[in-house]
Amino acid sequence: MSADSKIEYLSVNIMKNKTPKGSTAEFDMSISESGKDKFILRLYITGTTSRSVLALTNLKRICEENLEGRYELEVIDLYKMPSLAKDEQIIAAPTLIKKLPLPFRRIIGDMSDVEKVLMGLDLKKVKNL
Repeated sequence: MSADSKIEYLSVNIMKNKTPKGSTAEFDMSISESGKDKFILRLYITGTTSRSVLALTNLKRICEENLEGRYELEVIDLYKMPSLAKDEQIIAAPTLIKKLPLPFRRIIGDMSDVEKVLMGLDLKKVKNL
């Protein structure tokens, strides 16, 4: 057996052993539960309004307490770059967009409701009612 066929054989066996989950949501949750993912976050604000400053302050605190250096936060002022509001379909500010890890999420508001932000970032499980 040549080296190329061994590699092909190994890759076929690896693919056979992987069983797909039932849905995309389950797949996204399994990825985000790994705990090793780097979070890519974008916070869209409108200048230095009180809500924008509060959102940034709250989000930084939440990230430092729960992500401990596993995040990248980009702050975008829509007054300075209004075209990005249309590109990202921002209808209210402040808005936080979680790009990675999947699933993609949007959180609108001043980020003062820590529970909602943690659930939006998939850092806290949704409680069954």
